[in-house]
Amino acid sequence: MTALITGMGLLTPAGRGTGETLDALLAGRSGLVRPPQDHPAHGSLEAAGLLPDIDPRTVASGPETRVLDRIVVLALLAAADALADAGIEVGRDVDPARIGVIVGGVGGMATLERQVLARAERGRAAVSPYLLTGILPNMPAARIAIAHGIRGYSSSVGTACASGAQAVADAVRLIRAGEADVVVCGASEAPLFPTFADTFGNARALARGWADPAEASRPFDARRNGFVLAEGAALLVLERAEHAAARGVAGYAEVAGYGANTDAHHPTAPRPDGAGAAECMRQALAGGAVTAGDVGYVNAHGTGTKLGDIAEITALTDVFGEGRVPVSSTKALTGHLLGASGVLEAAATALALGRGLLPPTWNLDDPDPACPADHIRKEARRADVEHALTNSFGFGGQNVSLLLRRTAGAGARAAAPGGDLA
Repeated sequence: MTALITGMGLLTPAGRGTGETLDALLAGRSGLVRPPQDHPAHGSLEAAGLLPDIDPRTVASGPETRVLDRIVVLALLAAADALADAGIEVGRDVDPARIGVIVGGVGGMATLERQVLARAERGRAAVSPYLLTGILPNMPAARIAIAHGIRGYSSSVGTACASGAQAVADAVRLIRAGEADVVVCGASEAPLFPTFADTFGNARALARGWADPAEASRPFDARRNGFVLAEGAALLVLERAEHAAARGVAGYAEVAGYGANTDAHHPTAPRPDGAGAAECMRQALAGGAVTAGDVGYVNAHGTGTKLGDIAEITALTDVFGEGRVPVSSTKALTGHLLGASGVLEAAATALALGRGLLPPTWNLDDPDPACPADHIRKEARRADVEHALTNSFGFGGQNVSLLLRRTAGAGARAAAPGGDLA
């Protein structure tokens, strides 16, 4: 069975929604800033991808809104946007038992930090009875199900920075197995709090020393020195093609294949030879019954770390040959949304296929000779691409690749109020 992307809910540092987000990625409008003095991560992060403040009472009510973690708030907003974009009301457009929800992310760690500090300062009475519903990693999926009356398969995914892409792959499996007609899938992350920021900072994983935070994320550039931590959520509606056709809805793209495997190499570092990532990409191509020569674009994981970027380009060269496929990383503008990055990049890739414009890697002023590729840089590239690949790699050696195929009607759906930026 064919799985189509029929809805998108995007909350990103570069913009909200499909048109605003894609226009920013094509035009080079960065969402990276220095956290202001009143932000919890001020002093821990030199640059970050921030979203506006959001009152939890916009998505929930009652006493627990005081400990409702930001990942849940973002997930609820993105899911509502995605379902509205798909034109789906549960119970009207889909059987509640035939729609599932799969959402990845690390869980409500900011809530846990606040509650631990509260207990240390004021004792056991300070611990909220709603703590668990703030921190459990299944809460974004559960809250979405409760809000929309979804009674089908529900799950959370914890494969680090590959979580959102893994959620999409799992959704494809559900649809192909005939277990669901529609699946809301993706990830939500809110890591911009002191402890989380400090662990990456102390590990020397974060970009540092840049006077302009918009220049700090620079995948594949010779001067790159780490990634930029960001928050956000990206939720997709995947739908069985026949179900979408019966509703008269066109897809943004088809998720034609996926690969998912593990390096079995190191808790944090990628395999230097990129063998696991290369095999993952080959799995995705095989799942979509295409060859490497059929792929016209790769949206890379491309975080801006020294080892990670080289390992990925090594894997891409293994699969496609050196310089034979256009490559870019949109993290230069959005930062690294951890588990939500892969699904956001899948959405951006689907939109790019429909628009016929491939987003460049901004800040790629001096490509690292150790990362030889057909880098898209300086400006968007017009291209008529039918198949594209997007990669996500996470701690623990988690690898996920998604193969997207352009569908009829994709151009109309990817059109944005901002118009053609070519």
